[in-house]
Amino acid sequence: MTLEQIKAILPTLKNVEFQLENGTFVPEYFHVTEVGQITKNFIDCGGTIRTEKVVNFQLWNADDYEHRLKPGKLLNIIRLSEEKLSIENSEIEVEYQSETIGKYDLEFNGKHFILKNKTTACLAQETCGIPAEKTKRSLSELSSNSCAPGSGCC
Repeated sequence: MTLEQIKAILPTLKNVEFQLENGTFVPEYFHVTEVGQITKNFIDCGGTIRTEKVVNFQLWNADDYEHRLKPGKLLNIIRLSEEKLSIENSEIEVEYQSETIGKYDLEFNGKHFILKNKTTACLAQETCGIPAEKTKRSLSELSSNSCAPGSGCC
């Protein structure tokens, strides 16, 4: 989900609710403690220099159980960050702490924002020696009459 997409969704909501992929909800008294843009410059294992940009939201729970972030307030925080930090429309990455700080992609299911688990991957598989995935075939597909006596295969 991009920054423009969340800005379009927020005015249609009564509440802002985040849910992990496993169904667990972020407590409703969460805070958005940071909105920013992160630029990552790196070199992959194949030697290619890459740049990635994401808009970063950091969610945090405090002991103020009466706190509720309303959609209009989050929209104002986003607009202020765009104005003061010149944030561009990029994919959103959410930081949220459970056992450790996790980074999540963001989706919307029509009612809640879903924190989607992120995974790592090799970006240079063709140059760093990762074999291509082999096509699995059943033994019955391989058997034929081509090795019949006199066929020349033996």
